[in-house]
Amino acid sequence: MATKIKLILQKIPRNAVLFSSWLSKNGIDRKEQTSYVRSGWIERISKGVYKVAGETPTVYSILSSYNTQLDKRIHIGASTALDVRGYSHFVAMGKPLAYIFSSKNQRIPSWFEREEWDMSVRYFSSSAFGETEVGLEMMMIDGSQVLLSSPERAFMECLHLSPVNYSLMDLYYVMEMLTTLRPKLVQELLEACTSVKVKRLFLYMAEKSGHSWVKAISTGVIALGSGKRVCASNGKYIGKYNITIPRELADYE
Repeated sequence: MATKIKLILQKIPRNAVLFSSWLSKNGIDRKEQTSYVRSGWIERISKGVYKVAGETPTVYSILSSYNTQLDKRIHIGASTALDVRGYSHFVAMGKPLAYIFSSKNQRIPSWFEREEWDMSVRYFSSSAFGETEVGLEMMMIDGSQVLLSSPERAFMECLHLSPVNYSLMDLYYVMEMLTTLRPKLVQELLEACTSVKVKRLFLYMAEKSGHSWVKAISTGVIALGSGKRVCASNGKYIGKYNITIPRELADYE
């Protein structure tokens, strides 16, 4: 009987989690799963969710297991994805933060939000890019294949969460570092984005930064909506993009 679980454990990273339905598809039924818990091969995390005995799953390994085993598309985004790629500007006190996103028709399981992991989870169900997966990429992190936002999409996700989760001044400092963004991908994302605020702020910051890739963006086909967007109280109005932003940002040179 131990041969079955040994073969399964050879297929996954040691810090992965195991979902009951996936184990069943791979030849280990629920009765056997219970037997493996009793014999010390696996340990129960929640109903229908296990980990390898003695191992400690991480946020990245859990998301990788969830997506791979259950055919989901939950991804790491915003500042977490930027940090992974070396654009480290946001330093969290205590545990690092994991910004996690899903489309409106999916969500992470409740036990994942409830339990303590190596990172503090901040989860958002967002329709900022509709159902499109433009700008999502696979990356190997600590032995797990993780779905995460490209720098282009991650920065726009930060703008989407501003000013509650990020200050616009801090985000502009990040924009100054984004010298190698891919204009074709930026264009696709801006056209797919459903948030007028995000598009206007991105174009304002991109133009202010003076990066060479900005010249390749066709702004005429990007729907920027109508009406004003106030992103800061007592801020400064930018007529070209019909937005009010912090004076600190507007006056920054």
